[in-house]
Amino acid sequence: MENLLESQTFRQWVFVIAVLCSAFLVTFILRKLLNVFIRKYAEKLKTDPTHFSFIKNSLGFVIYTIAFIVIFYGIPQLRALGTALFAGAGVLALVIGFASQQAFSNIVSGVFILVFKPFRVTDVIEFKDGQMGIVEEITLRHTIIRDFSNRRIIIPNSVISEETIINSSIQDEKIKKHVTFSISYDSNIDKAIDIIREEAMKHPLLLDNRTPQEIVEGVPVVAVRVVGWAGSSIEIKALTWSNNHGNAYILKCDLLKSVKERFDKEGIEIPFPYRTVVFKKDLPPNYHPGDDPEGSDDSGYPASNNETTVVPTPTVVGDGAAEWSVADSDGGGDGR
Repeated sequence: MENLLESQTFRQWVFVIAVLCSAFLVTFILRKLLNVFIRKYAEKLKTDPTHFSFIKNSLGFVIYTIAFIVIFYGIPQLRALGTALFAGAGVLALVIGFASQQAFSNIVSGVFILVFKPFRVTDVIEFKDGQMGIVEEITLRHTIIRDFSNRRIIIPNSVISEETIINSSIQDEKIKKHVTFSISYDSNIDKAIDIIREEAMKHPLLLDNRTPQEIVEGVPVVAVRVVGWAGSSIEIKALTWSNNHGNAYILKCDLLKSVKERFDKEGIEIPFPYRTVVFKKDLPPNYHPGDDPEGSDDSGYPASNNETTVVPTPTVVGDGAAEWSVADSDGGGDGR
């Protein structure tokens, strides 16, 4: 046992373990201290937390690199190996370059993200495929994004650097939210517009984003305009502003609910597609779809002593048009 404790190999192993444990402890303590500093002082000092986040995630790489250098210089055998490696540095660099080009690409991309700031920690960003979330952390290798379902999306820095990103927070967090409503052709358009504007003005998250000139000119806080004629409805759009993406989403949801309730009270109809079913037993024996037998009504189908059954359905046929289908009374076959 004494021979083992006095052996050079044992001492070298103890030295390696001590250096690595020290590196681990230093990294752990510094990361904890930086976390506390970021939470407490980043907002007070009005400093971008992205810098601290990147430094925090780079600490481990720097400290462990120093630890390995200390180990190499502290053990004679490894020092000799290091000298040999430096002698063949050209070949070694070529091998390492091919083996880890993707890793270096991620590191370089991470540095570029830090320098040029296409997005920062806490920014709300969206990708071309519709994925959206809040930037939570930027590391040497990847960026972590928390989506609105509280899941983490981990994207390599080299990939995210080449993406087209919609950043809702990069300069101005204010969001203009478009909220669309549909009313029937029989409804009073002016009354519907007034209701939409009144309900939007009541909402506490609505932001008055008018310029001083627009205020003097009497431009309304909420612009409400007719934007189109659909197959069975008139489309009206309200343009609302809010402080940030989250508030804009809440504003839209609340407005859809409150306007629907007001429309019901004020008699403004929200149209929906419908389907008329004519039972096959009411047709002449040799009737074919498209025929116009005697006694048919204006729809092209024969008049019947039985009332036509109108079945409301959420299915949109064509551009909101009604669909006529012929079916057996027991629900079998149909014709058009």
